[in-house]
Amino acid sequence: MVVNLLDFDAENMTAWLSQQDEKPFRARQVLRWMHRFGESDFNKMSDLAKSLREKLLAHASVMPPLIISDQLSDDGTRKFLFDVGSGNAVETVFIPEGQRGTLCVSSQAGCALECVFCSTGRQGFNRNLTTAEIIGQVWQANRALGRDPAGDRVISNVVMMGMGEPLTNFENLIPALRLMLDDNAYGLSRRRVTVSTSGIVPAIDRLAQACPVALAVSLHAPTDGLRDKLVPINRKYPLAELLAACQRYLQHAPRDFITFEYVMLDGVNDRDEDACALLHLVRDVPCKFNLIPFNPFPNSGFRRSSADRVRRFSSLLSEGGLVTTTRRTRGDDIDAACGQLAGKVQDKSKRTLRSATIAVSAFPRTELTQ
Repeated sequence: MVVNLLDFDAENMTAWLSQQDEKPFRARQVLRWMHRFGESDFNKMSDLAKSLREKLLAHASVMPPLIISDQLSDDGTRKFLFDVGSGNAVETVFIPEGQRGTLCVSSQAGCALECVFCSTGRQGFNRNLTTAEIIGQVWQANRALGRDPAGDRVISNVVMMGMGEPLTNFENLIPALRLMLDDNAYGLSRRRVTVSTSGIVPAIDRLAQACPVALAVSLHAPTDGLRDKLVPINRKYPLAELLAACQRYLQHAPRDFITFEYVMLDGVNDRDEDACALLHLVRDVPCKFNLIPFNPFPNSGFRRSSADRVRRFSSLLSEGGLVTTTRRTRGDDIDAACGQLAGKVQDKSKRTLRSATIAVSAFPRTELTQ
C-alpha cells in the first residue's frame, strides 16, 4: 500500500520508517525535505540513502490537494481553491499585512454547525479533511507564494479559521498542528498558530493537553438566548461551560489570552447593552476582542453594522478594560473575507435545502431592521 507522507507528523513518520527498517533520524530528514523545502520528488532528496529513496518510491508519495484556482484580490489577498475529491473543494486564504503573512486554512469540506451568518455553514457538510489535506494547504501555499527577498517564507502565521469547525476533526487536526510547530517542518511558534472554535467544550480541553496553540472562540453574542440562535452549538455547550473551558485552557498557557471573535450584525448583537453584557460575561477570563464587520453573502438575512456603531461598540469594550481590535475586511472582492468562504461541497447533511430560511425564522425582519 502506498502511503501519503503528508499524513504523518514526526511521531508517525518515525514509526512508519521504523517499519521500513530505517533509523529515527531519517524521519527528520524526510520531514525537512517535504515541508521546509517543499520537495515531493524522492529522487531529489539528495542526503537520503539510495536504499531509502527506493523504498519511498515504492511505498510512499507526497500528494497534497490540487489547486483548482488561484485568485488575487485588489488588496493583495490571495484565495486558493483546492480539489479534495468527490466533487468537493475547499478554500484557503493568504492575507499579507506589513511584516505578517497569515494563511487561513480549512479543516472540513463544509461545516456541520449551521452558524446562521456564515456562508460555509449555509452550504452544508460533506466530510472531515485528512491531515494531508489540511497540511497540504500550507504545503501548496508555501510553494505558490515562494519566499521574500531575504529568503524567508512569507507565511508567518496560520489560523484554522477557514471552512469547517476544526475541533470536530480533532484526530486529523492535531498531527497537522504539530507539523506547523515542528522545526523540521514549518517551525512556527505556538503563538503564531491559532485554532478557532465555535465552542466544542470537550475538544477545547483535549486541545489543551495535546497541542496548546493560540485559541480563538467565535462568541458573537453576550447571552445564551441570542447565541442559541446565532451559534446553535451553544444549546449543547452554553456560555458558562464555554467560558469555564477557556479558563481551564489558559492553565496550560498562563501567559496567554483567549481571543473572542465577534461578528457585528446590525440590530442583532451590536447595541450598547450588548457591549455592557459582554464586559460582565468575560470579566474573569484574560482575553481580547476581535470585532468582525459582517461580510454579506446572498440571502444571508443580515446586514453589516455601521462603521459608527462598530466604533461605539469598540469604545465601550475598551473603556471597560478589554483590548479590542476591529478586523479590517480583506479580500471581499473575491469572496475571501471572513464568513464568505464556501468552496464547493456535496452536502451530505441536506442542510442546504433548508438553510435559506434559517436566518429569517430565527430573526424576523422587525428584529433585523430595528
